[in-house]
Amino acid sequence: MLTSIQLTVLLSLTIIDLNVAENIFHNRDHSDVEMPSTHQAERITDKETAEQFLSKYGFLKPVNWEEVQSEETNLWSSDDFPVTSVLQEGSSTSRSGRSDSLFEPPEFIVALKEFQRVSGLPVTGVFDDATKTAMNKPRCGVPDKMDLNSTADHNSTSPALWNDTTITNETESEMFDFGVLNGTAQDNQHEPEGLGPIRKKRDLAALVHGRRHRRDVMEMGHVAFSKTVLKWRLIGEGYSSQLSVDDQRYIFRLAFRMWSEVSPLEFLEDQSSPLEDIDIRLGFGTGRHLGCTQRFDGAGREFAHAWFLGDIHFDDDEHFTAPNTGNGISLLKVAVHEIGHVLGLPHIYRTGSIMQPSYLPQEATFELDWMDRRAIQHLYGGCKGHFSTVFDWIRKERTQYGEVVVRFNTYFMRDSWYWLYENRNNRTRYGDPVAVQVGWHGIPSGGVDAHVHVWTRNTDAVYFFKGTQYWRYDGENDQVFTMDPDTGHRYPRLISEGFSGVSGPIDTAFFDRRDSHIYFFRGTDVYKFDIRANRLAAGFPKKITEIFPAVIPGNHPKGNLDAAYFSYLHNSIFLLKGTSYWRVAGMRDRLRRLSLPYNALMPQREVDQQWFDICNVHASALRIARR
Repeated sequence: MLTSIQLTVLLSLTIIDLNVAENIFHNRDHSDVEMPSTHQAERITDKETAEQFLSKYGFLKPVNWEEVQSEETNLWSSDDFPVTSVLQEGSSTSRSGRSDSLFEPPEFIVALKEFQRVSGLPVTGVFDDATKTAMNKPRCGVPDKMDLNSTADHNSTSPALWNDTTITNETESEMFDFGVLNGTAQDNQHEPEGLGPIRKKRDLAALVHGRRHRRDVMEMGHVAFSKTVLKWRLIGEGYSSQLSVDDQRYIFRLAFRMWSEVSPLEFLEDQSSPLEDIDIRLGFGTGRHLGCTQRFDGAGREFAHAWFLGDIHFDDDEHFTAPNTGNGISLLKVAVHEIGHVLGLPHIYRTGSIMQPSYLPQEATFELDWMDRRAIQHLYGGCKGHFSTVFDWIRKERTQYGEVVVRFNTYFMRDSWYWLYENRNNRTRYGDPVAVQVGWHGIPSGGVDAHVHVWTRNTDAVYFFKGTQYWRYDGENDQVFTMDPDTGHRYPRLISEGFSGVSGPIDTAFFDRRDSHIYFFRGTDVYKFDIRANRLAAGFPKKITEIFPAVIPGNHPKGNLDAAYFSYLHNSIFLLKGTSYWRVAGMRDRLRRLSLPYNALMPQREVDQQWFDICNVHASALRIARR
């Protein structure tokens, strides 16, 4: 018989055993299982380790990142190594524990203040708890400040690129500037000059002596690839021990695609070419790894590092996880950050930027923000290209109060892919382009030549045109009509059957609500079709130059248009050809300038200066899926 004391002891042991029992279930992908690391990063605990931190990341002196060696490099391997050059007198403390010096070295205080400034901390020059916490956050291993004179590469573009200063209108809280003199941004103040980025040539004197900028949000960076299609590979000897190889490759494909969606760069995973032909090599390692000059510090602080136009290494002591798992460090987020470095971007000290040096916790959805997009485009330019058609898609929706409202979305189509343009954000939807066959059911998968929305008091019909045929689209059921609900005609139909006097193929078309006519463009001619009379308007076809005269003689697309687009946002008609567009003068233009003729074409402009981030993605990355 057990005594009451024995029962109490037994019960307490049972409770303890239950508390430490292994979970019966884990997530299928083991995202909730954190692998213990045998090597933990040394924490920043005092001024000595803080000084090492400030030195390593360039706050005390810009770092020659291409040549710097790990602290554990064997300095004694050579018999003739100058030992006296590395010997330093040790510091001492008094019996009271106080330093011999009552003051910190001024270089340390300056560096500490700079770190506090870029970290968004109170700039005190005091190594306080908030500063200590910021230094111990997980972060990228690339120095914040580098000696850029050492990063020149024969594969890079001309350094003159970085003599350009990007100026934006001050819709953001602060403007940004690329300063590149010895790895330290020079303070400048520029007056805002309209929407979107505008480039101005600046020489070094202007960079150095320009008026003081309120805050530098970018440091360093002047190199860029001289080609737009880049090959990458996850090297075989550098696989992670925490995720499957398929998951690793999937995450990297997605990371590269995110940069491709906002730049003219395209990325191709290449697993067969010689390694020396691969532009970007990725791999995982711990401690001394992959023949690298740097040594990873273990779990807890430095999670990865990269080189401009070079390689990316990830510390496999860190607990990397797949996107949206909610635990550990998001490999996708880290990969996007490090790819930014390889492409030439420095750290960006701005809330929301993926290029912040310190890691921020996982987010359900993260994307490249405005600053990241403008930064990469400062290096590589905007995205250019022709479009098959551009249109506003009108739809009716019922609000929660039962009211019917009319909304529109803008779409750009290029061959078999399309982008939804978010006018309120002045960019494309995240994740685009998407295959036409995914979003538009029943129209040719290779794309269309024109979209026409006949929208009057009595008619609401949408048509797509391709080659010699056309289709009517059922917006409510999101698919083409097989039979016209009004006429009984079957689709597709010949253009010549539905629009007498117009034969395909056409270049483009649009419906003009001002006069209730459809304008078909073919070569240098335009056909004006009267929808009420169901025939061509008298005297047509005519030359495009006659119906849409140029404001400036000779400044005209003349023919072979890619798209004709009526924008509800701008209440304007645009004619697009190649990478350019011409806006048709509207009523307000003609009231301001009475000499303007009807349908006058305003001067030519570039499409990427009006609509941003409509970028191609390499064919291999258009369909990303785990294999």
